[in-house]
Amino acid sequence: MNTADLQLTDEDRAAAVPELWSDFVAVVRRLRRDCPWDREQTHDSVKHLLIEEAYEAVDAIDEADWPELGGELGDLLLHVVFHSEIAETTTGAFTLEDVIRREMEKLVRRHPHVFGDTTVSGTGEVLRNWEQIKQQERAGQGEARRSVLDGVPRQLPALLRAQRVQEKAAGVGFDFPEAAGAWEKVEEEVRELRALVERRATVEEREDEFGDVLFALVNYARFSGVTPENALRRTLDKFQRRFRHVETRLAEQGRSFDVADLAEMDGYWDEAKALETD
Repeated sequence: MNTADLQLTDEDRAAAVPELWSDFVAVVRRLRRDCPWDREQTHDSVKHLLIEEAYEAVDAIDEADWPELGGELGDLLLHVVFHSEIAETTTGAFTLEDVIRREMEKLVRRHPHVFGDTTVSGTGEVLRNWEQIKQQERAGQGEARRSVLDGVPRQLPALLRAQRVQEKAAGVGFDFPEAAGAWEKVEEEVRELRALVERRATVEEREDEFGDVLFALVNYARFSGVTPENALRRTLDKFQRRFRHVETRLAEQGRSFDVADLAEMDGYWDEAKALETD
């Protein structure tokens, strides 16, 4: 089938998915069999590419570039199939069918309010049920008792990792009862950091306390419905955009940073802000 020539209607797209899926898997399996580079790859050798593709998908979402997102999701899908093919043809640890079956069973099992008779009051209860079901699954599989925090990868960006750790702890009831308590913790940690700075504490002490401030802010963000990682990414993009405007304006005046004073640079910064609100 030549997928480039497909002209599908809304009605027949669903019917075409199985055929498209079979063709896609067949392409990946042939690459694994016949391409020297693909044949040499291991889980370890391409794991960094999986991370890269995930970040590229996130970048497309940040830019609201939906055609690009479609392409990046395709790249992620390639990695799912490719890793499954590596596993099947090397260790036999699992197959693509195993991956799909396990995920479907898990989704059904962890959504009893959708596929069963459980009634939930809202998102919070859905998340608590999810964590409880995960713990029950582990116990049923005979696993040794593990922390509810297990499963949060250490490789995650620190802000995202902090959020996931806090969500898991909250899922079993270890949480402030309301946002006010989380904000009081932020203020407490800021006061402690300031005290350390004022008494010229060691770098290690200040770093430790600064980490507490960030952790408390992440927790308050969760209560506020804000994803810290997204918030900081947005702020970084905003800063870079405005800073580039300052660079451009200085260059237009034939000036450089070493001769411009802060007042001049602040003026151009305010220009950039005004342009964004026009």
